[in-house]
Amino acid sequence: MTTHEMQALHAAPLATLLARFAPHVRIAHHIPGRVRLRLDAAALKEAGISTGALRPKGAWTDDGALPGVRRVSWNLLARSCTIEYDAVRIAPAAWPELLAGRDTPAAAALRALLQQAQQRALAHEAAP
Repeated sequence: MTTHEMQALHAAPLATLLARFAPHVRIAHHIPGRVRLRLDAAALKEAGISTGALRPKGAWTDDGALPGVRRVSWNLLARSCTIEYDAVRIAPAAWPELLAGRDTPAAAALRALLQQAQQRALAHEAAP
């Protein structure tokens, strides 16, 4: 993976990352309002991502881009990502249902939020 591709991945919206890595993600811990996701070790290798080229730890705080998500933090060495969310706006059942590929109302609502956020991000990038 080129440096440009890694930078794009690092800056990718949450929806893009979840879509790309969903088959390799499992829920490590979940309480309403906070979910910690773990990425299979082989996933980064399959994607051609060198962890040395990415920031090993970081966080993104709500800027309104993803309604209902307050904070996302990640630790590449642990291959984990913690998402703090509004459990009223995003049903706790939505996370496991979305990752399992189930077509439930909760998963559909979360998928719609992620798609809207991604569309806004792409429109923002395309704006002059």
